[in-house]
Amino acid sequence: MGFAGAGGLPGLGGRLTFLLGLLLALSALTGWYTGEGQGTTVSVIGWHTGTIGKIVLFLGLATVLLIVLREVGVAMPAAVPESLLTIGIGSVATVLVLVRLISIPDSFFFATRGIGIWISLACAVGIILAGLLEASEEL
Repeated sequence: MGFAGAGGLPGLGGRLTFLLGLLLALSALTGWYTGEGQGTTVSVIGWHTGTIGKIVLFLGLATVLLIVLREVGVAMPAAVPESLLTIGIGSVATVLVLVRLISIPDSFFFATRGIGIWISLACAVGIILAGLLEASEEL
């Protein structure tokens, strides 16, 4: 995929959106919570934290799909700019990750926050910023 923007020049916003969406999806499969359990270190991936972890994974995949569809030639309606969809997906993902960051599920009472949840938060905020960059490229 060339991630060509207007005029065939590579669009930085599109490339960042693709990369951060892929990282967001993968970060939902990393350790969001870690803790010590009977002599071993236990890690709980985002997928196992409930519905929120699964939604974060699918939001990351939706972001990647949005860019892939654009590169294949599928255009969104003019009333719904792609940058607005990117910002919306990033905003929802940020709120959901913040919920899991603030409120650790009761079944993981022994655990603290792992590196995966911080990566998810950084990617979700990055998707918002990439959407803003895309919006500036569209102007």
